[in-house]
Amino acid sequence: MEQYKHIRQAAYEANMQLPALGLVIFTFGNVSAADHQLGVFAIEPSGVPYGELSPEKMVIVDFDGKVVDGRLRPSSDTPTHAVLYRHWEQAGGIVHTHSTYATAWAQSQRDIPIYGTTHADHNTVDIPCAPPMNDEMIAGDYEYQTGFQIMDTLTQRGLSYLEIEMILVGNHAPFTWGATPAKAVYNSAVLESLAQMAHLTESINGNAPRLKASLVKKHYERKHGPGSYYGQ
Repeated sequence: MEQYKHIRQAAYEANMQLPALGLVIFTFGNVSAADHQLGVFAIEPSGVPYGELSPEKMVIVDFDGKVVDGRLRPSSDTPTHAVLYRHWEQAGGIVHTHSTYATAWAQSQRDIPIYGTTHADHNTVDIPCAPPMNDEMIAGDYEYQTGFQIMDTLTQRGLSYLEIEMILVGNHAPFTWGATPAKAVYNSAVLESLAQMAHLTESINGNAPRLKASLVKKHYERKHGPGSYYGQ
């Protein structure tokens, strides 16, 4: 339908960035684009190769996870996206990949430590890794529960989805989000780069120190907040 054209196009363009940026192979990922006024989001169809995608193939789903428009089945991760959009009013895009380095950290059940200024340009804290969900949650509606797993971890860490836009899900893979699908994809690429740099840092120096607080503050505030001065 014409009223969904904008989010179908946004979801399509964002999904096509995943293989272009080397964040997915085959169909190992998905991006959604939300319109909170309409109460729906567009997401890629399940199991369709990226080369066969088009804006028209994006599936429209409401925030309860029900298909509103589209001929194909939506991504199997759709319930996770739906839960997050229902609770996060300012999230306009969500990305899930199995990018190599970020997924390796998730499989290791480790937060990604803040070792350098590149990390501090985007976050002031370690990138959190949510613990693997319990057996009861796994046996239930797994993808639906993944959304709560993400939200609960942020709450327990005292973090807001507006402050940190990326997370690892233990033994699974990364999720990122942002005000737009494009920003969510940007965050996914940044997360993969930070994960790789942290891995290399520890391989060079297993006792590498975390970035000191003054540099964290300086680099984050260069790009964020009222005193920011990076960029045009």
